Amino acid sequence: MPTGTHFNYYMLCHLKLWLFANGINMEHTSDLVYEGKLIHENSYPQRSEKYTEIELEGIKIDYYDARNKVVHEIKKSDSHEEAHEWQVKYYIYVLERNGVEGVMGKLEYPKLRETREVVLSDDDREKLKVYEKEIECIIGAETCPERKEQKYCKHCSYFDFCWSGEEN
Repeated sequence: MPTGTHFNYYMLCHLKLWLFANGINMEHTSDLVYEGKLIHENSYPQRSEKYTEIELEGIKIDYYDARNKVVHEIKKSDSHEEAHEWQVKYYIYVLERNGVEGVMGKLEYPKLRETREVVLSDDDREKLKVYEKEIECIIGAETCPERKEQKYCKHCSYFDFCWSGEEN
């Protein structure tokens, strides 16, 4: 079963997805990942008391408002907003699959002081079924996908792994 992180990485880079899913983790070496973790932990200190943490079908939702049926996802910046949205949509999808109806999501960008609503449409549900199968194929493959240079490669925690010895 894919996780929310798998969905996020799927939208960004299939190589990053494969590496992460196959136990090659570079996040511990990244200052940007560390900064994001600090923002996540310190932006809303009362959250842990107010909201529930849910683990279900391999996903982990840090902040779920069960009373109002809202998934809260905190991110450092909106530079990968589409990937963030699909991660939250996947959380909503998994909750629905487990009998929780009427769920919505909120993407929160504390540094930008912005919140964006995320809703799941019927079209999104169909796409998620396809994405889920594609993710499973990618992470289950014997070999990693080809790397593709993208605009955010230089800010990725896997940059040195993917591009060492290459001119970029």
